[in-house]
Amino acid sequence: MAKEIGGYMELEHFHGKEMYPDLYKVNLGRTALVWLLQRIEHKRVFIPAYICESVIESASNAGFDVVLYGLNEALDPVWGHEGAPGPDDILYLVSYYGQLTRDTIERYRDKFYCVIVDNAQAFYDKPVEGVHTIYTVRKFFGLSDGAYIATDIDTTHDDIPADSSAGRMKHLIGRLEGSARDYYSEMLAVSDTFGTEIPRKMSPLTENLLKGIDYEYVRSRRRDNYHTLSRLLPDDNPFNRIMPECPWAYPYHHENGPELRKYLASRSIFVPTNWSYLLKKMPEGTLEHDWAADILPLPVDQRYSEEEMNIIAKAIREF
Repeated sequence: MAKEIGGYMELEHFHGKEMYPDLYKVNLGRTALVWLLQRIEHKRVFIPAYICESVIESASNAGFDVVLYGLNEALDPVWGHEGAPGPDDILYLVSYYGQLTRDTIERYRDKFYCVIVDNAQAFYDKPVEGVHTIYTVRKFFGLSDGAYIATDIDTTHDDIPADSSAGRMKHLIGRLEGSARDYYSEMLAVSDTFGTEIPRKMSPLTENLLKGIDYEYVRSRRRDNYHTLSRLLPDDNPFNRIMPECPWAYPYHHENGPELRKYLASRSIFVPTNWSYLLKKMPEGTLEHDWAADILPLPVDQRYSEEEMNIIAKAIREF
């Protein structure tokens, strides 16, 4: 087909710079993991039990044996009956709320044979040499998909097709002009399709939009909001002991997290349950169950300022 010239204009092309223009770009975080596992010569992957269920499913669907490990209060691995990962295994680490430091990653890299770091909650943390690192964009920016992979695997001749994002944008555009409640079902419908996605290259639409983001503004606003909540709602838990380079959320612990979430939702303050499936899968009293129930990722993103942080803190104090 001949190239189209003229006619109506499409969405504007942006000419800024992505955060990670030189990394390999794929469609989703979960497919980024599948892409990596398909190219690494191992058959077992050690994954923390405190994790999104899609990570476990993605590794299993890629043909890997999944070994789950626990975490202690310092977020260090607690190995199960299988012991620690060996020479033929992969260790999957998660930077929860940006708490995984560069020194810690290097320590694991030097001790274990193959390490993958999940930076879904630490988008601004630079990759560590010799470590496969996955970044997803949906937790930090108003985009429907997109992921980056930092790896030493040769991607020169990788020929997977590009994804398409146009059909996933309705809830994002709708919320820009409407409310979250109006488009919540649309968001869930899009999320439900991700379970069957295969690795594809990042869509041209997502790549274009990533060039239009003011990354320094996002970093500054998120850090300011995080500092405001830490001052208004001081809290000591394993997920806020290190100030992140750029926070995903402010992790606030409350002994009655589920009821506090309901109360906040009644005040139009929406706080997700991180990995709610763990409430049924893990016994009460385990760290994984308690963290899923009682750690609230309070929003600090770039849409908001000190005014909204005061509203959140006031509502929690009232509860």
